[in-house]
Amino acid sequence: MKNLISITLFAVLVLTSLVSAVAQETAGAMPVRPALSDSTGSAKSVEPVLTEIYRVGVGDVLDIRLINSPINRSTLFTVMPGGAIDFPIAGGAVKVAGMTPEEIKARIAAELKRRAVAEYSQVSVGVRQYVSHSVMVTGLVVNPGTRYLRREAVPLYVILAESHLRNDAGRVVIMRAGTNGEALELSDPKTLNVTVQAGDVITVLNKPQEFYYIGGRINYPGQKVFQPGITLLQAILAAGGARQKEDRVEVSRAGADGRLATIHYRIKEIKAGTVEDPKLEPGDRIEVSR
Repeated sequence: MKNLISITLFAVLVLTSLVSAVAQETAGAMPVRPALSDSTGSAKSVEPVLTEIYRVGVGDVLDIRLINSPINRSTLFTVMPGGAIDFPIAGGAVKVAGMTPEEIKARIAAELKRRAVAEYSQVSVGVRQYVSHSVMVTGLVVNPGTRYLRREAVPLYVILAESHLRNDAGRVVIMRAGTNGEALELSDPKTLNVTVQAGDVITVLNKPQEFYYIGGRINYPGQKVFQPGITLLQAILAAGGARQKEDRVEVSRAGADGRLATIHYRIKEIKAGTVEDPKLEPGDRIEVSR
């Protein structure tokens, strides 16, 4: 059962990453969002969504082309330490670090126009190689190591799909700016949509063992390892079965407020199919009596 759940989770990660990979691969211009107006009528700029933009950094390789230009030259430019590219036709060093491809395009076009050089050519800017934005993945993955982002932030499931979770993976911890976050359950869909940013360290951990407790008139009472999907009757059988003709069972479960709520069952009714064999949850307390 545990392996089936892990395989299913992995399949979901792979399928969803295919869609996100298309978005990451396209590093061109993003649509401009309209400005908002406050009560005075003045325009207020809208903050860009980090999962929709990429700000160029040192080491990135840009593909800059002058469409319809007679000038034949290389189109690839590496962002050098200091954050600039050497673009002779625009006067030499052009500062680009921290800018989006669309902003770089506007800067180069304005400079070419100012210099009256290829001013009627259309400028195209894209990112050919992503180097500046990286995260580190460690722990229970098949392919640990460095992963490069194609946006300022990407959903966690994209990174995990590239790294391939191991079957025993159950939790993840994201360290940002030297501080560890809380351990998140991989079985929770919200965890997979948590965004990661450049510099994060992602550590995949196993899920801690969970237990249920069974006692009373049972052959082998005690603390038992919980397996997802286990039912009450299965738990009783796993504990050696009830003694003699014991039929009553109490299942106590902690609520959100920490208080126990108890439900009564009869073994004969469960076996006869007149009552559903209930599924247990981690921490359940089971007591068998006459």
